[in-house]
Amino acid sequence: MNNYRYIKTINGPEDVKKLSLDQLKDLADEIREALFNRLTKIGGHFGPNFGMVEAEIALHYVFSSPKDKFVFDVSHQSYPHKILTGRRNGYIDDAHFQEDSGYTNPDESEHDFFNVGHTSTSISLATGLAKARDLKGDHENIIAIIGDGSLSGGEALEGLNVAGSEIQSNLIIVVNDNEQSIAEVHGGLYKSLKDLRESHGTSANNLFKAFGLDYIYEERGNDIAALITLFKKVKDIDHPIVVHIHTCKGKGYKIAEDNKEAWHWCLPFDRATGKPTISFGEGEDYTSMTTDYILDKAQRDPDFLVITPAMPGSVGLSPDQRARLGKQYVDVGIAEEQAVAMASGAAKRGAKPLVVTNTTFIQRAYDQISHDVCINNNPVTILLNYTSFDGLTDVTHLGIFGLAAYANVPNLVVLAPTCKEEYLAMLEWSLDQQDHPVMILIPGDEVHHRQTNLNFSQINTFQVEEAGEKVAIIALGDFYARGEALSQAIKKTYGFTPTLINPRFASGIDEDLLTSLKQNHQLVITLEDGILSGGFGEKVASFYGPTDMKVKNYGLAKSFYDRYDPEALLKKVGMTTPQILADIKKYLQ
Repeated sequence: MNNYRYIKTINGPEDVKKLSLDQLKDLADEIREALFNRLTKIGGHFGPNFGMVEAEIALHYVFSSPKDKFVFDVSHQSYPHKILTGRRNGYIDDAHFQEDSGYTNPDESEHDFFNVGHTSTSISLATGLAKARDLKGDHENIIAIIGDGSLSGGEALEGLNVAGSEIQSNLIIVVNDNEQSIAEVHGGLYKSLKDLRESHGTSANNLFKAFGLDYIYEERGNDIAALITLFKKVKDIDHPIVVHIHTCKGKGYKIAEDNKEAWHWCLPFDRATGKPTISFGEGEDYTSMTTDYILDKAQRDPDFLVITPAMPGSVGLSPDQRARLGKQYVDVGIAEEQAVAMASGAAKRGAKPLVVTNTTFIQRAYDQISHDVCINNNPVTILLNYTSFDGLTDVTHLGIFGLAAYANVPNLVVLAPTCKEEYLAMLEWSLDQQDHPVMILIPGDEVHHRQTNLNFSQINTFQVEEAGEKVAIIALGDFYARGEALSQAIKKTYGFTPTLINPRFASGIDEDLLTSLKQNHQLVITLEDGILSGGFGEKVASFYGPTDMKVKNYGLAKSFYDRYDPEALLKKVGMTTPQILADIKKYLQ
């Protein structure tokens, strides 16, 4: 077992400054061992953190946090920073793993200034810190740290633009150039970075100088001594400067260095082999199902086009599969706005674009969805993964807001499939029809098989899967299986058959069907995998408002949940089957 000789002496950044250069190198080795201890057991972001160990040691050696302020982009590379700022136990003591989130978090430490898990924000946030500092007449260093492809996001370029023209004081932008995004990098600005690396910072093709920024380059981005010298040069500088460092993503673990895309993030794994130590079992899954569909559709239809904002992994597309797609695949970099607007343009010209990413990231393109796609009513298909409450549970990556956010955009048809058959049919229908922009929410539960209506041409037509009386259960998307379980429990407990409805369409209601339920039903229950406020159930409740029909909506509160236990959360909001059964008894009395 590692004794962590130096880590245990680090209670804050001031202790880093007490170590000699050789001791700092030993500290770097210990930090990687601590990262191994945590990541082999609970997983997390591997490559970004292993690649930034030396840089974060050097930053804390030279600067004085929290007076000097570090703003990490995405902040998925902040684990070494956390170890150096009093949070070592979250890495060296298994009992304390849950005390540290995977991102910077001001609730954890005064050394963290923002709860950040999305990309391309650090420069913008840092310009705000710098401007407020100047208004107050203070003089601390403001350091933005950006990498892993984040420069391709529009906000990063907006931040550079403002930094180069509107900030006339200290602002240090550390560009961690590891030649990688989550997958490979895409976009013209990375050609500029390549020219700068190959010329050791002397190329005239300098994006940063074009923005009016000072610039300095360091090839040895994993050399503590070189980085200390570099950061001392720019400390207390009186104008904005870009500090461009060349690092190795995943450094210190050859398996990760050789396969950077696969090791951006990892499940718990065996250190000797790199293989995951947990599995999600055998059988079908929606990710591989989507990959197979995409490859097949591309062969069948030359107009089919896949567009992703640096998230091919959201639908399981490997490098080989992306190569097979050829010109029918575009990665626009971490730029959701570009992906959606580009898809609108492609649809206008007769292509059949499919935009693929995670739900939490598409919210950055809300305006393009509303303005560029839906006002123009262009037939773009947006396919979203991790839409479920039990998918990603970090506060920065929740998918539970998607339904409320997008189901209320005019012209956008939001589909919530309940099974494999529905899912694949929805994809095919959406891509081939020319009348509507469509968003499809990939189910977050296990793959189900059902015989059901696969005709989606009549928008907002719900499907009655089982006709009954007294209680109607309208169970949306991946909560349909919970609706089935509730229906069986009602039969067993109360002795009658409720009506079970698969709405399929999350963006509208079937007024004819809802009207017909008034004949022999007293209570309508809605189940949805998202927040109630602005969600699907409220549309049903609003429809019944002027009538005598009782409606009970089940879903999540409008809250930023963080690192929760999904089943415990369902119980907290009163959404387990026994709780709903108790409610039914009360409502029917």
